[in-house]
Amino acid sequence: MVMRRRISYLKLLIICLTMTTIMGMWLHYSASNCHCPHSVNNNKNNNKNAVAPRDTHVQKPPQVPREEQQDQEVIDDGDNKKWGPHKLAVVVPFRDRFEELLVFVPHIHKFLKEQKVRHKIYVVNQIDLHRFNRAALINIGFIMGRDEGCDYMAMHDVDLLPMNPDLKYGYPEDGPFHVSSPELHPLYHYKKFVGGILLMKREHFEQVNGLSNMFWGWGREDDELYKRMEEVGLQIFRPEGIETDHTNTFRHIHDRQRRKRDTLRVGSQKELQFRRDRITGVDTVQYSIVSTHKMKVEGAVATIYNVKLDCNTELTPWCNHQK
Repeated sequence: MVMRRRISYLKLLIICLTMTTIMGMWLHYSASNCHCPHSVNNNKNNNKNAVAPRDTHVQKPPQVPREEQQDQEVIDDGDNKKWGPHKLAVVVPFRDRFEELLVFVPHIHKFLKEQKVRHKIYVVNQIDLHRFNRAALINIGFIMGRDEGCDYMAMHDVDLLPMNPDLKYGYPEDGPFHVSSPELHPLYHYKKFVGGILLMKREHFEQVNGLSNMFWGWGREDDELYKRMEEVGLQIFRPEGIETDHTNTFRHIHDRQRRKRDTLRVGSQKELQFRRDRITGVDTVQYSIVSTHKMKVEGAVATIYNVKLDCNTELTPWCNHQK
């Protein structure tokens, strides 16, 4: 009797162990295939080591290439509209002075930028075979600047660099402003001198009809412009309170040995150079633009216009005179 009970207990124990094993295996299998969310506590504990899944639907903002970013930082055309409503056309009559231009462009750009003067540099390059005509090139530069929204201009020699920051290039509201006045210019000191650097607003330049186109060769076109301004009653203003003088207000970079002036006067040109020209001006200048180029020097931008001038040989036969 006792033996039978022991055998029954043994069978019962084996059955319990077998069922426990089967139940454990079933629970393990169920847990491995469950997609139920974990508890909040478990998530908090695991967040430190969790790797966030990639969201393929989030778009990053476009990145500017490094080269473009550098260009935006370096290139500055001088037309910052925050500096005011007026815009200056720096008109440079030009021929065969490339090394001087490389100095002038970054210098004048930096000078004007420090004064917060909106500006654009127009280099009007005469490429025909006629004698140099500074006045006609200035007339062309004025037209280009006017058509692009410049409301005043600087007639600016490429070899004359302002060094004193007190020389102002602001809008000449009341009348022409002669920056390189006779007492400050390195070379020319006569009272009626208006060459070198002269600022004029658009209305005043049109009032005198610009400059004469009859001056082929070097010199005298500024003196004729003085007569035009005097005739219409324009008052010429000049810098005041400048503590420098003609020795250090400007840097004159012209090399007279390498680039000799064309001062030859031919035929009636000798007489007419002292007269008021009532035939030609900005409204009669004849030219063609051959090409246009942008030039960047040390971050400063200038626009070069290669132009050919037309010469009326009946009016000015000396335009083609060869030495």
